[in-house]
Amino acid sequence: MFRIIFVLDLLNGKAVHAVRGERSKYLPVQSKVCNSSNPLDIVSGLKPKEAYIADLDRLQHLGDNFEIIKRISAKTKTMADIGAENMDDVKECAGIAETVILGTETASLELIQEAAERFPGGIDVSIDIKNSEVLTKDENMMIKPGELVEILNRCNIRDIIILELGRVGTGAGVDTDFLRDMVGLSDHSVLLGGGVRDMNDIDALEEIGISGALVATAVHNGRIPAQLLR
Repeated sequence: MFRIIFVLDLLNGKAVHAVRGERSKYLPVQSKVCNSSNPLDIVSGLKPKEAYIADLDRLQHLGDNFEIIKRISAKTKTMADIGAENMDDVKECAGIAETVILGTETASLELIQEAAERFPGGIDVSIDIKNSEVLTKDENMMIKPGELVEILNRCNIRDIIILELGRVGTGAGVDTDFLRDMVGLSDHSVLLGGGVRDMNDIDALEEIGISGALVATAVHNGRIPAQLLR
C-alpha cells in the first residue's frame, strides 16, 4: 500500500512551512485543515498514521524539540531527522522516534553504515539533493544520486528517502523520469520528499514504483485529503 507520510518541520516548538530548504525564511504553518501551528494540536486533529519530523532547531545547533517529538511518538509512528552527526546522536534519536533518519547533509557514509549495523531496519537514509547533486560534506558521497543508491543497497536500512530540497514546499511537481531510475537502482523501498502537488502526483509516483510520499503543503492547502493520512 502506498504510504502518505505527514511532514512536521519543527522550529521553536512550532510547525513551520518549509520552502526550498531556506530555513531562515520559514514561518508557522497556515492551514485549511487545522487552525494551529502547535504540532501536538495538528497531530491530534489530523491523526496521521505516520509522521516525518525534522527538528530544525537541532539541525541548526540552536536547541531541540525532543520533548515534543516524544509526545508525537506516543500518538503515531514517527521517523525523525535531528541532523545526526555521530552515533550518540543516533542513539538519542532512537530514544524519541521509531525510525532514525540519517540525512546526507549531516551524516557521513561511515555513520550510515555503522548505524545500519547497530539498528538493523531502524534507519532511513535521506539522500538530500540540491541542484541535482547530493548535498553532503563527506567526500565518499560526493557522487551521483544513483551511485549512492547502489552503495546503500549493501546496508540494512528500512527506506531511502529522495529529498529534493529545491522542490520542498513549492508544489512544483515531481520528476518521474529521475525517480523511476532511483527505484530501478534501489533494493530498498523509495520514498519521495518535495514537490508533491496533489493526488495526480501521488498516482504517478505509485505507478513508477515509489513506495510513499512525504507531504505537508498539499495537505495544508487541501489538495491531498487529510483523511488519506490516516
